[in-house]
Amino acid sequence: MAIAPLTFTGVSTYSTDFQKILDRTVAIASQPISQLQSEQAKIVQQKAIASGLQTVVAGLASSLSSLGELGKSKALGGSSSNSSKVSIGTVTANNPATYSITDITSVARAASATSSGFADGGSTPVSATGTIKLSFNGTDHTITLGSSDNTLTGLRDKINGLASGVTASILTTGTGATPYYLSITSNTTGEKPIAVIDDPDGTATTLLASADDGANTNFKINGVPVSKPSNLINDVVGGVTFSILGTTSGTESVTLSLATNRSTLSSRLQSFVSAYNAVLDSTDAQIGESAGLLTGDFLVRETKDALRGVSGFQGTGDITSLAQLGVTFGSDGKASFEADTFNALSDSQIQDAFTFLGSGSTGFSGLQSRLNQISDPITGLIAVQNTKYDESDKRIADRVTELSNRLVALQKATAERLQTVDALLGSLQSQQTIIDASYKSVLVGIYGKNND
Repeated sequence: MAIAPLTFTGVSTYSTDFQKILDRTVAIASQPISQLQSEQAKIVQQKAIASGLQTVVAGLASSLSSLGELGKSKALGGSSSNSSKVSIGTVTANNPATYSITDITSVARAASATSSGFADGGSTPVSATGTIKLSFNGTDHTITLGSSDNTLTGLRDKINGLASGVTASILTTGTGATPYYLSITSNTTGEKPIAVIDDPDGTATTLLASADDGANTNFKINGVPVSKPSNLINDVVGGVTFSILGTTSGTESVTLSLATNRSTLSSRLQSFVSAYNAVLDSTDAQIGESAGLLTGDFLVRETKDALRGVSGFQGTGDITSLAQLGVTFGSDGKASFEADTFNALSDSQIQDAFTFLGSGSTGFSGLQSRLNQISDPITGLIAVQNTKYDESDKRIADRVTELSNRLVALQKATAERLQTVDALLGSLQSQQTIIDASYKSVLVGIYGKNND
């Protein structure tokens, strides 16, 4: 907090000296404030460094979590031999497999129906008795039409008000004696018959001129017949979602394959290397001759210890170290990824690698819990330390404000006292000038000249 300096204006010849006294007094009193402000600036920088460390440690924890996801899923990816007929979606299965899709005889579509034509939509009666039955997918709904709504529009609105799973609308060709038609469409795909019957307990006259019951998706998977009301199939193969897009003919088949994607594992190991080195760089910057403001801080020590746990982790299976996966550590501590080592791994070794990685709470990826203890934005060690930095910053800011207010008062009081002294000196100097003039006048009167 800067203090606006006061400019001393006096009447005596000592005004310049009084200004120096005032400036010196303020400078001495400002020293504790300057020291506090320097300490406050240091705290702000320490918090910024700690926050940067928190970011990179969280990034390393995230990379371990990502490797744990692969440990569980074994980096499985899906592929289709004919994606125009069957497309594969999400894969959460844990084991490689192959599935044969054959005999796709139909693709799911929504049921629909259209009535006979009417002269208009708002006046011509649609029911002889005012009672109509809508049947949809085996469920009946009775519709009662009064004199005011016994029209195509009224029937449409009644059907839409049932929330029965269908939507009614009015079509018009614009030509002919009966250009208006009631169209009813199922809201979902699947084989779901639609019927509209006038006077269901009497003449039972159908109002529909045409109807399409819709269709299920019908196919075989590994020779087992499957019929589903949707083209999106997510409950036939555990952990696999796929969509049926077209029919097959004859002996045509589509193969769905679940296999480990090596490139996914390679990519995430490389991401881990980058994340590890980012943390190493951040901690190394706080060590040595050019160390930053967190030198010797427990946060750096804790993070370094966590890094040693990561780089030195040993598994218990056939893959026991990161080096076997191509991740090595140099004499400078930096991690690197050796693609040739990784590419030379056999399929069985890749599967062993997933056991080494664990599932997020076990194995190598389980080390993320230690990193989370440091980087968690709420309960982590860095978050706790940043809270203390904030408290110290506020405490110092309050103290600076208090001392600054005192300094302003001191400056004002000192200036007022100096002003009083300056006024007295000015008065004495004025009197001295008068006395000197009188003395010289007397000399002139006695001696006829001013002779000191």
